Amino acid sequence: MAEMTLVIDIGNSYTKIAVFKQDELLRTGQYQNVDSTTINEFLKDYRVNKAIISSVKRENTGWQALMAEEISVIYFNPGMTKGIINHYLTPETLGLDRLAAVIGAKYLYPHENSLIIDGGTAITYDWIDADGNYFGGSISPGLKMRYKALNNYTAGLPLISADEAFDASYGNNTTAAIRSGVQNGIKYELSGFIKSYRKDGEELNIVLSGGDSIFFDTLLKNSIFAPYIKIEPHLVLKGLNAAIQNNND
Repeated sequence: MAEMTLVIDIGNSYTKIAVFKQDELLRTGQYQNVDSTTINEFLKDYRVNKAIISSVKRENTGWQALMAEEISVIYFNPGMTKGIINHYLTPETLGLDRLAAVIGAKYLYPHENSLIIDGGTAITYDWIDADGNYFGGSISPGLKMRYKALNNYTAGLPLISADEAFDASYGNNTTAAIRSGVQNGIKYELSGFIKSYRKDGEELNIVLSGGDSIFFDTLLKNSIFAPYIKIEPHLVLKGLNAAIQNNND
């Protein structure tokens, strides 16, 4: 029977959990809070042999220790980059979620140039070339963060949410003006980064991941980049699974 792997990605806002049977994604879940009960639900439903954990947080929780008593647990680290040449000058400060996404893109699209755009709490841009070279990327405020910042740091602007149906170049009231600034601002930012990485028209996969990946796809749907877009909402999880499989090899 093929081994099953539990993959856990602890992010800033949510913890994402998945079960893989080799490369096949069997189940995923997203949680604001995780405890032993949550983990046991996965362990009792699948014959899990091992687990990999990636966390942007420094502290370990009780459920992690209890899980390690049941199955083999590996903590994802910057050394688990088989097949990737990491040129990042301070690899110890590179976000593990960014690194896992790069590994995922390399695994899904080998020997191809890929720009990974992850829309989460922050928007991150990371580029890996066809030869597996990774040099770094960019970090900017995420969609919700921008809306919250306008409300938090001004006296009169309301807190509003994103609207996928909004498609105007300007707003004729305050709510529409905020949406125009935030959503068009992100659209122009996305387009600008993509253009800068498409050197001399070089072929480039645009891999959208994270919670806002579908929304970003909507922003870019009428752009010249639409044919190159790949939506991979579980890219980090797939990268972590590839990392533990490579580690076993």
